[in-house]
Amino acid sequence: MAMKIALPDLNGQKTEYSLTGVPLPSAVLSGQSARIVYSAAHVVADPFTNNDPSGSPAIDWGKTLEFRRYLAGLGIGIAESMDTAQRGMGLDWPKALELITHTRKELPDALVANGCGTDHLLPQDARSVDDVIRAYLEQVEAIQAVGGRLILMASRALVKVARSAADYLRVYSDVLSACDQPVILHWLGEMFDPALAGYWGSVSFEDAVETVLEIIEVNKSKVDGIKISLLDKQKEIVLRRRLPSGVKMYTGDDFNYPELIEGDDQGFSHALLGIFDPLAPAAAYAVSKLGEGDTAAFRSTLDPTVPLARTIFRAPTQYYKTGVVFLAWLNGFQDHFIMVNGAQALRPLPYFTEIFRQADQCGLLRDPEKAVHRMTSLLAVYGA
Repeated sequence: MAMKIALPDLNGQKTEYSLTGVPLPSAVLSGQSARIVYSAAHVVADPFTNNDPSGSPAIDWGKTLEFRRYLAGLGIGIAESMDTAQRGMGLDWPKALELITHTRKELPDALVANGCGTDHLLPQDARSVDDVIRAYLEQVEAIQAVGGRLILMASRALVKVARSAADYLRVYSDVLSACDQPVILHWLGEMFDPALAGYWGSVSFEDAVETVLEIIEVNKSKVDGIKISLLDKQKEIVLRRRLPSGVKMYTGDDFNYPELIEGDDQGFSHALLGIFDPLAPAAAYAVSKLGEGDTAAFRSTLDPTVPLARTIFRAPTQYYKTGVVFLAWLNGFQDHFIMVNGAQALRPLPYFTEIFRQADQCGLLRDPEKAVHRMTSLLAVYGA
């Protein structure tokens, strides 16, 4: 008999919902999988801290690392200390480096790339491009000292001090010259972080692309690939088709990932996605099928997850982390729904009820009975 739960609508009127989803088949990706797949993994907050949400972040290291072991067990790479982990939005640089160090020690053989930025330099404190270069190099040195590979994240401070595209070329060339392994660049759109509007020295996508391509061409030996997070598949395809040979495109498009990962006759995108935190089992199974040449199974697994992804990442997009951690809680990866910076409060109740329904319909509730129990407890907090 299907499990049932009464879910409220926008007026608080309850309607009985019958769970219909069946958990997805399992699969583990190998090092020879059809696509490189990174999940930008979330952190688990310590719910018992006495720190105020606006203060220093308190992390439950045990549960945080347990989730990373789960991802690695699926053969999925870990994009560490990225915005999914609320980097620059609650998780500060000292805690990010601590997380990077823990993950490196815990999973020395896993595929891990680590977010490297300038978030310890507040934009209002940046006076020059040289300040930004020094800030980047401080993080480069610290991450490389523990043997970590890099994702070179966008810099809010650079937006403030840069006067032209030439400043971006100078900063990235100087920083890349200090990297001991090829890095992944990250083009993060303003829908994820409004402070990054005008990145690469222009509000014009066409002009920004030319700057990015020049940076990559000048520093090609130091660039593994670029992750583009603009939620616009055509922009990603335009850049993908112009990348130099050997430089990979990693999709950061949490709305159009099935099509972009499958690709076309002119190429495809690998994956570095925040949505592949809650969608990890679907990603592993789908990409395993793609490797078998079964594109129909790949699409039939991932396509039904897109409405869920669009709900999680709905505007204001930067609050998507709340949906990611909500699903981790429903699925038993953590015992509470408390987040760094109090971000569990940044979405309304209907957001959670819709995620619950859609996750069930995609087969992404690992233990439906536990998920119903936890959803019921959340409803009680809201008086529902």
